Order: sequence, then structure tokens, then C-alpha cells
Amino acid sequence: MKLTIDKDVFFESIQTAYKFSSDKINTPTVLQGIYILLDKTNMHFYATDLNAFCHITIPIITTKRADFFTEPKKLMEFLQILPAGEVEVEIQETGIQIVQGKTKGNFQLIDAKDLPYPPELKEEEQLIKTEFLTEKLSRLLFTASTDEARPVLTGINFVAVGGELTLVATDGFRLSVIKEKRAGAFSSMIVPSGFLREVLREAKNHKEVGFTFSEKEQVVRFTIGQKELYSRLIDGEFPPYERVIPDEKRTTVTLNRDELLRNTKIISIFARDYSNVIVYDFSEKGLLLAPKKEANAENTTMQDIEIVGEPVRVAFNFRYMLDFLNNVSSEEIVIELLRSDAPTLFKVKGDDSFFHIIMPVRIQE
Repeated sequence: MKLTIDKDVFFESIQTAYKFSSDKINTPTVLQGIYILLDKTNMHFYATDLNAFCHITIPIITTKRADFFTEPKKLMEFLQILPAGEVEVEIQETGIQIVQGKTKGNFQLIDAKDLPYPPELKEEEQLIKTEFLTEKLSRLLFTASTDEARPVLTGINFVAVGGELTLVATDGFRLSVIKEKRAGAFSSMIVPSGFLREVLREAKNHKEVGFTFSEKEQVVRFTIGQKELYSRLIDGEFPPYERVIPDEKRTTVTLNRDELLRNTKIISIFARDYSNVIVYDFSEKGLLLAPKKEANAENTTMQDIEIVGEPVRVAFNFRYMLDFLNNVSSEEIVIELLRSDAPTLFKVKGDDSFFHIIMPVRIQE
């Protein structure tokens, strides 16, 4: 059986589906590949690691029905190098052949059966503005943990109460919180942050995406154009994050975000020799940045600030500071401090719906 398809469409569909397959050792073969089904009017791409599912539909006209499993890595590498244009795909008994002009490549099929399909969701789909996802989730995702030993911390906690929505992410060293006045389509749940990152990547060129939540299946689905992305929710109880939110302050600092980002990058060059820790010294003279424990203050930089309250010195892992500063777009930020050993609160000036907390590193006063 032969068919013709645009190379870029074919490649991008396989590339997206591949992200939802499993690359873990000893994973069943069926979870490592991509299942492709042709039903005369569409080409369907399926992949899953059992926690997340992907289904992509591409309109195409064929004379017969066909289906096969393929290992995607070599196929993606081959397609990526080919120039733009159409390719001819021939489905054979033991493999597929891709032909473009004078170039051809042959790829073996996977002997696999019974790919788990995504759950069928009967709940009503609601539309969500992509702007909400890009503006809100981008401020949270970097804070979620990557340590699978505590699964709940690898997710984004959605808390819907009284028509209001709170989004929370933490890895135990930092915390991000966003509050929305309207919960909209969302319910209380913990959604894997890695899955939401893929949703953001796929949604960036769309104004709206479809969202479906099934309490019965404990699954969410995002419909983005011709792509359906599913994820199981994380089962567990999110830690009581409210306890680390400071309820008092002695110092409030307002400063330029771009300048703080640049200065943190400069001092980070030297802080790598001191466990990645930078000391931020806030006073009426300004903000002095220096690596922790460096003798004679050989490598420093100074920044003008607006300060209200007492002078204070606090130290942070500079990677946490860079993550925060790279994921907010405000011209100015506000920092609220109590002591050098207390959680430090960061805000975007003029936006009360979001705050970020970083736990400081202990230093000698």
C-alpha cells in the first residue's frame, strides 16, 4: 500500500507522538513505539506511556485500511534531514519505505499488539484561551519538582474553591502561587508538570484549546487543533504550602528585573566555586551582589534599588533566582524580606495575582 503525505506534517506528527511514548528500560515494546492507523479518510498517530496519551489525526485519502507499529527514532532522524515537500510512504509486511526523489529509506516495523487507547471521555469540552496557559502556567512550571520520589511535587496543584482558582507548584525549596478570580473549566486536581509543558509547546500557535476533565476517569484532555493530549492526574495529597508563606516583613525592595537578571548572571560566574550561592545585600546604598564566602569581596556588582525598612543580607542558590527572573516579564519586581533565614517573597509589581517564594541559604551575619 502506498500513500503520499507532506514531509513536515508527517515528521511533526511522529515527533509529537514520540514524546508520549516510554523510554524507560524494560518497558513493553508496545509503549516504546508509535501506532499508526489509516482508515481511508485519516491517518491516526497513537502513543502512550500509560500515564499520558497522544492521538493525532491527519486528513488523508487512501484506498485501503492499514495499521502498523514503528520505532520512531531513526524515522524521525531520516525525515528531519529531508527537504520540504511530499514523501511517498509504502507500507510493506515487515517495514515501511519512505521515498523522496532519489532518496529512499527503509524502516522495520515493531511486532506489537494491543496498544492501550486513551480513555473515552464523555464530559463536555470547554474552550480555554491559550493566553491563560502561556501567561499563568509559564510562571509555575519551573518551580515543580523533577524528583519522582515525591510524585505530588512533580505536578501543578489546581485548587478550585467558591468559583476561584489557585495554582500552586513547589519543589520544597521554592514555591509559586497564582490566584484567579474565576475557576472556569478547572476543578481541584494535580496535573503532571511535564505534561503541561508539552501542552504549552503545542498550544503556542493556537488562540484557544479545548479542555475536558473526567472525574470518573481521573484524566484531563487538551484538544489542540488535530491533536488530543491526555494525562492521568497525580494521586496524592499536596503538602500544606500555606505554612511557608510569610505573614510579616521588615523590608520591601523594588528594583529593575532586567538589571537584577544581568547582575545575577555576572556574579554566578564566580559563585559556581561557592556551591552556586550568591549573597544579596540590601541597604540604602543599593543592592550589592557577591559570591558566598569570597574573601575581600573581589567580585561584586551594585544595583540601585528602592528600599523601605531595615537593611538585610540574604543568600540564594543563583539557579533559583535565574529561573524566577527568566519566567516573569515585568519591568520591575518587588521583594519582601523578614530575616536572612526566613522565606523571601517575590512579586511582579502591579500584579497581586502571583507570588514566588525562595528559601534562602543560611549565612553568617
